[in-house]
Amino acid sequence: MSDFATASAVTPLAGERFSADIPDRWQQGRGAFGGLVLGTLLRAIEACEPDRARATRTLTGDLCGPVLPGRVAVDVRTLRRGNNQSNLAATLTQGDAILASATVVLSPPRKAEGARFAPAPPPPLAPWRDVPVIPLDAAGGPVFTQNYEYRGLGGAFVRGDGVIDGWIRERTPLAQLDAPALIGRLDAWWPTLFALDGRPRPVATISFAAEILVDPATLAPEEPFRYRAHMAAMHDGFFVELRELWQDDKVVALNQQTFAILK
Repeated sequence: MSDFATASAVTPLAGERFSADIPDRWQQGRGAFGGLVLGTLLRAIEACEPDRARATRTLTGDLCGPVLPGRVAVDVRTLRRGNNQSNLAATLTQGDAILASATVVLSPPRKAEGARFAPAPPPPLAPWRDVPVIPLDAAGGPVFTQNYEYRGLGGAFVRGDGVIDGWIRERTPLAQLDAPALIGRLDAWWPTLFALDGRPRPVATISFAAEILVDPATLAPEEPFRYRAHMAAMHDGFFVELRELWQDDKVVALNQQTFAILK
């Protein structure tokens, strides 16, 4: 196993062009799981932002096709750099095909007097140390899941109401949490359709939108996040689900994904 920072590392080339080596053992089916692909794109984008105070606030990504283990190219483009906000975009190419893209908004903290709102935390769950680890190897989980530790009640694919609740962290601890690692954690759990049906099914993420609400460097990298997801809607062979990462009573990141049901 390799840690997420190593797996998503990029090497600068000329200008805003980077290369990366997508490692083996991070696949979901043929290609690397989407959290690693989007995390790699974000790492290249953040490397192109000269102002370290400008943190990733949002990432919107499209996964166009499977990214196989091996060398890829990442091309970053600065769309606009204003006084308080940077907008950048990146594409990931393997061979002659663009297989993923992302747009990112980076900004320093803003002073907004009196603008505060704290959403209600999810229903209480047992402390993570008291929640059993889900043995995904026995459940036939994708290869990449060996890199994460999942804790939840009732096993992997429990038939229910389309809600997933548990704890997640990397198996190989990171020296420090960053925005790419949060993208990985948001994407690492299986879709809510599996919980609804009580079994895995072939699906593919086609669109991914994440909001980073807390500076990840202020969070303990060895601590798992409370993970919660629910299906929002399903129609015409597509479904949308909403995902949350929490630490105590603080929401760390939000995610909306659109999935295609392959069969």
